[in-house]
Amino acid sequence: MWDTGEALALAVGVFDGVHVGHHHVLELLLEAADTRGLKPAVLTFDPHPLSLIAPDLAPRMLTTIDQRIEQFDALGVELTAVLGFDASVRAMSAEAFIEDILVGRLRAEFVVAGQDFRFGADRSGDLDLLAEMGSGLGFQAVSSPLIGGREPVSSTRIREALDGGDVSAASALLGRNYQLVGAVVPGVGRGSDFGFATANVDVDATLSIPGRGVYAVRAGVGELVPAVANIGVRPTFGAGAETVEVHLIDRYVEIIGDAIRIEFVARLRDEQTFVGISELVDQIGRDIEAARAIFS
Repeated sequence: MWDTGEALALAVGVFDGVHVGHHHVLELLLEAADTRGLKPAVLTFDPHPLSLIAPDLAPRMLTTIDQRIEQFDALGVELTAVLGFDASVRAMSAEAFIEDILVGRLRAEFVVAGQDFRFGADRSGDLDLLAEMGSGLGFQAVSSPLIGGREPVSSTRIREALDGGDVSAASALLGRNYQLVGAVVPGVGRGSDFGFATANVDVDATLSIPGRGVYAVRAGVGELVPAVANIGVRPTFGAGAETVEVHLIDRYVEIIGDAIRIEFVARLRDEQTFVGISELVDQIGRDIEAARAIFS
C-alpha cells in the first residue's frame, strides 16, 4: 500500500484547510523534491486524530479529505497518502511510526512538517526525534516555521473567523475563498412560492459552517455561478433547525440529490426576523441585487 517504487519527499500533517501556512510547508516540499529528484508526496490523516483521542475537543473540519487531496493536487503534490487514524495508529509509538510508515511504507528520503507537529502514542514524537532518527535511517527532516508573526495562521483562526461570519478574513488565511460541499435535499418549497427557488444543502456535521447570515457566493453542481446563500433558522417562520440554502441568481436547475459546491465570497448581512412575508421578499430582492453588484 502506497509503495510506488519511488523515493519520496514527504510532507506530514493533518493539513486541515490547506491554508497559507500549509502552503509554506508544501513550498519547502516541492523545492526539496525538485532539488533531490524525488516525487513530492503528502501523508495526511483522516479522520482528525482528536476525533478519536478527545471527541469533545475535535474541531469542525475546514475541508473534507477529498477537498484536501484536490488542493494538494492543485499545488503540485503528486501523491497523497491518507492514513486512517484508528486505535492501532493511536497506539503506535513515535519510533514505529517513523520506521514502519515513513520509511517502510513510503520510502521517505526527505520529510518536512510544521514546527508544532506531534505524532505517535501520547504525542511523544516531534521534529527533534524525526531529525535524530532520520540521520540513521537515511532521510533528512526539516521543520517549517509558523507563518503570520505573533498570530500565526492556523486552522483554529480560520474556524473562528467563519464562526463570526467573517468569510473575507477566512479567505485571506486560506489563500482562497472558503468552500462547502453538500448534497441538495428536498425542502418545504417556500422559496419557490416567493419566486426565489433555493437549494437546501445537507452539510456534513463535521464541517465548519459560516455564522448565521446571508452571503454572496458562487455555487453549482458543475460550473460555479453567482448566488446568494442563507445560513440560519428561518426566524420569520418560527425558529427551527439551522439550514443552509442557496439561490442561484437568474438560474433554475433541478439538482436534488446532487452534490453542490458553495464558495463564500462576501457577507451581506446578519440573519433577521421580518414582520411579514412581503418584507422578507423585499429584503431577498435587495440581497440578490447586492450580490449582483459584487459579482459585476
